Amino acid sequence: MMTDRGKGLIAINAAVFLFGTAGLFGKLLIFSPLIIVLGRVTFASLALLIYLFIKRERILIEGKRVHYLLLIFCGVILAIHWLTFFHSIQVSTVAIGLLSFSTFPIYVALLEPLIFREKLGLKYLVLALISLLGIRLLVPEFELANQTLQGVLWGSLSGLLFALLTILNRRLVTYYKAEKIALYQNVIAMLFLLPLTFRYLTDINSFGELGMLIVLGIVFTALSHTLFIQGLKNVSARTASIIACLEPVYGIVFAMLVIREIPGIRTLAGGVIIIAAVLYVTISLKNESKLIEE
Repeated sequence: MMTDRGKGLIAINAAVFLFGTAGLFGKLLIFSPLIIVLGRVTFASLALLIYLFIKRERILIEGKRVHYLLLIFCGVILAIHWLTFFHSIQVSTVAIGLLSFSTFPIYVALLEPLIFREKLGLKYLVLALISLLGIRLLVPEFELANQTLQGVLWGSLSGLLFALLTILNRRLVTYYKAEKIALYQNVIAMLFLLPLTFRYLTDINSFGELGMLIVLGIVFTALSHTLFIQGLKNVSARTASIIACLEPVYGIVFAMLVIREIPGIRTLAGGVIIIAAVLYVTISLKNESKLIEE
């Protein structure tokens, strides 16, 4: 029989695959990121609501006031994370957006000890600097008008926000089911985005585009978000981060196959350095966690 940890690892692997390929929608849908993310969280909210209704789960949560505030904060962070992620891809490439976002495990390694009062080793600061070297290779020139630099900056901000969201969800998932957390956060993200998005709604002018938003919302958001949060119940944010290293690999491969977007040598070299640094950080943290448990 599979252990709870084994199920958690499978859930996070599946979520990372969906996260990685979701970046393609930033190129396939020629909309403002506001529309893409609003469609994503709206259909995700509907799917999660229907799922909880079928399962006869109680929708309302009975928790501390601080938990409600934390859910609201996470919902806003989720919305901004996805806005910056898709904007990064649209101004640059799928590869640049995913690789710069993939630095989020570095942020997890730096932030998690501060939030949970755990030890932070000097080597993780060094590895953070190494990952910055990889980011430097992604950028040909430091001019704000350069689209690659814009993509890197927005992607890195998206990674920072996702790291914060991952750490906070680690706390929430000890109190509530993953589906409820995902529902509340997606609904809050939707409410946050609605006032900003009204003037863009007329941009959707075909059933094909609407269908893609529905798929993005149900499969690549409701399902992936729930799987990732569920996995965090039995897997630490640090261990989840090592699996997330595969996200840019999935995204780049599918971008090559679907939209024929081929990354250059400089991008690949920077990507190798970033992923190597992230892998080392997360493997080290994982080993340290095992020693503490023993």
